Amino acid sequence: MSRKLFLLPVAAFWLALAALPAATQPAADETPRTAVISAFPPEMAVLRVELEDPASRSVNGVEFVTGRLAGRDVVLFLSGISMVNAAMTAQLALDRFNIGRIVFSGIAGGVDSGLNIGDVVIAERWGQYLESVFARKVEGAWEKPSFFEYPYANFGMMFPRSVTVRRADAAQPETRFWFPVNERLLDRARRAAAGVTLDRCTDENHCLSHVPKVVIGGSGVSGGAFIDNAGFRDYVFRTFGARVLDMESAAVAHVARANGVPFIAIRSLSDLAGGSGQANQIGLFFRLAAGNAARVVLALLAEMKDG
Repeated sequence: MSRKLFLLPVAAFWLALAALPAATQPAADETPRTAVISAFPPEMAVLRVELEDPASRSVNGVEFVTGRLAGRDVVLFLSGISMVNAAMTAQLALDRFNIGRIVFSGIAGGVDSGLNIGDVVIAERWGQYLESVFARKVEGAWEKPSFFEYPYANFGMMFPRSVTVRRADAAQPETRFWFPVNERLLDRARRAAAGVTLDRCTDENHCLSHVPKVVIGGSGVSGGAFIDNAGFRDYVFRTFGARVLDMESAAVAHVARANGVPFIAIRSLSDLAGGSGQANQIGLFFRLAAGNAARVVLALLAEMKDG
């Protein structure tokens, strides 16, 4: 057989493999792991430093780093900022790794007036507040399509609506606004948080006037917009009872529910989403907030050592 004839079937094999959808391609790793996700590098930095036996691999341009963190086998990766990136990378990870649970670590904007920069919020449910209909105005009133559900009040022309979720274990799609976090993870987070001390000063010695705290429960909302508006912040708090607002958690919660994988998000406040009465402070406190969220994540992973 000539060398050319031998190479033809080999080339055909690799072309066929590359054409397979992600879910049917070979797993990148078979070890059961906890996925720990952050949106952008500073949020992940503290966790990367603590990772033991790191091994990196790239899938579709996303770097996945496996290893052990606080005694657990994990895979760390960045979702990228905002909803589509977060959903895409979360599904990619579930398709290529053996993931038993998802933990999101990162920063957020504070919505609850009882919270301050540096505080860590572990919400019990997440919703997509920008999944909306932008209604037309007819004779001084908003006119919206009748074929969507509208479970919450509008903000001007913006009418939040529920979303449809398809699941392999459900005969029919479900329509919902809220995506609950896993109750067992929430209970473990409650126990873990009791022993965590949070930072109140940055490396540059910019210190908060208060001692940050961990708050567990309540709601969080996510959407593809950076919010720095006091009026909209108030609306989000009044309408959804939200304590915190970010750009990724609800998207990952949606993916986790569709795949039947336990999920929890741990978010620390880097700013007050327009509610501070001064210029947004994310540039000053995002590293402090990211570090506080990571501390709670490490404590949660340590609390899960028994299973």
